[in-house]
Amino acid sequence: MINANPWQYVHGPNLGYLIEQYELYLANPEQVDESLRALFSQWGEPYVEEHGQVTGGTEQVVSPTIVITKLKKLAKALQYVQNIRKHGHLQADIDPLEKQPETELLSLNYYGLSEADIRELPVEVLIPEFAGKFTDSLAAVQYLKQVYTNTIGYEVEHVPFVEKQWLHEKIENEYGQKQLPNDRKEELLKELFAAEGYEQFVHRMYVGQKRFSIEGLEALVPAINELVQLSAEHDIENVMIGMAHRGRLNVLAHVLGKPYEALLSEFQGTKWKIDDPDYFETVGHTLDVKYHLGATRNRKIFGKNVRVTLANNPSHLEFVNSVIEGVTRAAQDDRTKPGAPVQDINKALPVVVHGDSAFSGQGIVYEVLNFSQTKAYHTGGTVHIIANNNIGFTTESDETRSTRYSSDTAKGYEVPIFHVNADDPEAVLKVMQLAFEYRQTFHKDVVVDLIGYRRLGHNETDEPIPTNPIMYSKIKSHPTITAVYSKKLISENTLTQEKVKEIETATLNRLKEAHDAIDKDVKDVPTIAELQKNATKDFPKVDTTVDKATLTQIHEELLKWPEGFNVFKKLERILNRRNAAFESKGKVDWGHAEALAFGSILHDGTPIRITGEDTERGTFSHRHVALRDVETGEKYIPLQHLSNAKASFAIHNSTLSEAGVLGFEYGYSIEAKDTLVLWEAQFGDFANGAQVIIDQFISAARSKWGEKSGLVLLLPHGYEGQGPEHSSARLERFLQLAAENNMTVANLSNSAQYFHILRRQAKLLGTDEIRPLIIMSPKSLLRNQEASSYIEEFTNGEFQRIIEQPGLGTEPNKVERVVFSTGRLAVELSENLKEPENFKWLDVVRVEELYPFPKDEISKLLSKYKNLKEVVWAQDEPQNMGAWNYIAPKLQELAPEGVKVCYVGRPPMASPSEGNSRVHKKEQERIVTTALTHKAIVNVNA
Repeated sequence: MINANPWQYVHGPNLGYLIEQYELYLANPEQVDESLRALFSQWGEPYVEEHGQVTGGTEQVVSPTIVITKLKKLAKALQYVQNIRKHGHLQADIDPLEKQPETELLSLNYYGLSEADIRELPVEVLIPEFAGKFTDSLAAVQYLKQVYTNTIGYEVEHVPFVEKQWLHEKIENEYGQKQLPNDRKEELLKELFAAEGYEQFVHRMYVGQKRFSIEGLEALVPAINELVQLSAEHDIENVMIGMAHRGRLNVLAHVLGKPYEALLSEFQGTKWKIDDPDYFETVGHTLDVKYHLGATRNRKIFGKNVRVTLANNPSHLEFVNSVIEGVTRAAQDDRTKPGAPVQDINKALPVVVHGDSAFSGQGIVYEVLNFSQTKAYHTGGTVHIIANNNIGFTTESDETRSTRYSSDTAKGYEVPIFHVNADDPEAVLKVMQLAFEYRQTFHKDVVVDLIGYRRLGHNETDEPIPTNPIMYSKIKSHPTITAVYSKKLISENTLTQEKVKEIETATLNRLKEAHDAIDKDVKDVPTIAELQKNATKDFPKVDTTVDKATLTQIHEELLKWPEGFNVFKKLERILNRRNAAFESKGKVDWGHAEALAFGSILHDGTPIRITGEDTERGTFSHRHVALRDVETGEKYIPLQHLSNAKASFAIHNSTLSEAGVLGFEYGYSIEAKDTLVLWEAQFGDFANGAQVIIDQFISAARSKWGEKSGLVLLLPHGYEGQGPEHSSARLERFLQLAAENNMTVANLSNSAQYFHILRRQAKLLGTDEIRPLIIMSPKSLLRNQEASSYIEEFTNGEFQRIIEQPGLGTEPNKVERVVFSTGRLAVELSENLKEPENFKWLDVVRVEELYPFPKDEISKLLSKYKNLKEVVWAQDEPQNMGAWNYIAPKLQELAPEGVKVCYVGRPPMASPSEGNSRVHKKEQERIVTTALTHKAIVNVNA
């Protein structure tokens, strides 16, 4: 048996058994009997030749079993390579405080493979991309594993195939082997010493003052600086940064170059004038805390100019995301020519820095990711940096999300994610370079998860150990970033210990010099009244009329479309009815007035942008600015083809988002100060979903930050029996927020008023007086002839802050009651006053501009009536909503002595309106009847 082929004596089931044992032997020789191991070792695999003769492994014939076995090994090896790419991040060294546990997915044993099995496979078969670069597959696999499990963890398997291929090539070749030159390493160490040194210096000098330290994530500063430098290299003119408060002061100092003297003066409570002409800050008159403030710096890098902007931001952490996207898009759009704006994504790069808990927890993040690839809101790709310190205020990661990483939600938007250890600053720079190149190549968002820690508490007065003892015991014993990186550079002989000490000393000396230079004498602080002095500015008078010839030309061109373009016939008839206003003394309805206003504003050279959830058509089918060919679906927008237009017009249906979209439009408006930017809510109360944008930005930005916006909000409002969610735009909230002429709040009653107020807003863009305009826009009034206007009201006149009812008040001595109202109810009251001769005791006045309050106009009107007994405010809304609580004290102040100020409207309610249309009708009848019935207001007062 020793010298003869033993397999020739084995047949049938016995041969099958031996083949099965041989497969076990190949996987692990210890699994089979010792005697079989000896046979398999000498004679190889049992094999039956085609003629039926059994032969051994020493023959030249290749056994099918061996082929199958080797194919199985190859399949497992290919799976292993795939899992290195897919799951390498699970074992990557991405957390400075603790190593991630090894995963069996990256172990050869898990696949039943040995190093010898891998070594015998051809490189060109196992990893074709490495053909010619490695002669040994084992070396190739080991390199691949090192790339994917080092201090960068890559998650890219969820992106589209072409992008994934591109990323694999970059990660495994260029970026897998990339090394920084020594001079860049030294510069990097200086940046880290500056970031760390600033925090430590302030901590010593201003004990207990909040600054929201960056310590533990100092690598964020060189990371952002790398993006700025790359932008300059690629001729990107603007880098727009949005971030919350943690690390903001450090970024101001070391990315935007805010002088240490200015920063330290803010802690000292004194002033430092910044004379640098390339550094700009706007400051509001009532101010904000220092770690909310932004700035702009013009930097010159490689002989090229790049403007770096850090947006102002409140403590609502993630809401600036949408604002910075709007700012970026405005910088990218060329609005100087008629038609749609022309976008150049290389004009500006958006960079958004997130907290880890906020990125996973805040819905605004998803809204912004969702619209990032839409035509209306695309900005060419945003670089998202998660400043990940693995904790919220006191809340640890397992309590802040349901996923492994805070970045996981971005996967649903096919966004690549790079996790990087913040204690490896060289890896951080490599990741920023890769992220930038991906953005420039695919024009999509990319996420960099910068994983570090928070050395101190949530703020510098907070003690974290009681709530997070385990984490902070690790942090306490962990060396700082400069200690970690200095040690690395010294060990590799890039720098000497003396050179490192020299850098550290120079950093501290610069901070000491700045501190020595500032004023230490804290001045008395002003009162709020002193801060507000001269801050409130009234609108100047502007001419908003347009000559009839110009309006006629605009009107005619709005009703023209290309030959062969098939407009829906019913819509074509509706649009053509607008001719009556110019041909037969017809009236201009709301949608027509808006189109004429837009056309005339474009004629004046002011660009327009309007968006909203159904804005192209209008929720109530009143606009139809964008026409569709019913046969081809092709879109045609007449306002983009006006022959006399001198600027661009953009209109877009938005994603189903309020906070994200309104934040975007606000951001667009503060960057594009020359542009009339409008956002229309589908229904007015849908603005509830954007309340943070309204509260923190639209209403307060000028006061806090000196930030000016001419944004227009169109909020459909009116009680028409459609229930609580389709009645109120929450007028009371805007009036509660109104102060210091921070906004205009209007509830208009006719189309000419709408025309003139839009034109007034456009005329004042770019001036110091400009402010947001909030319009309670109509629903049923859109087509109501009582709310339509003759063309002469457009070619003459102006916006009127109040309007008296025609025919009333003609005999002032007989007037006993003046009823004030606004918007839709004012028109309904008017419809019940067709015989004014029966109402000599009454005057009815429409308050068109609620804020700023038209005090002078109302005072002058009331002074006419010497026998006045009652001043009435009538409204649709419940008594605890609407304008009543705002306007009652103002009317009381202006009412003659002894005259009652009375309320007519719904009683106080928890819901904005009743839900039954029949109850609504009955309530409306009661309100109108009470307001217009002589002697009916007795004992109904404030």
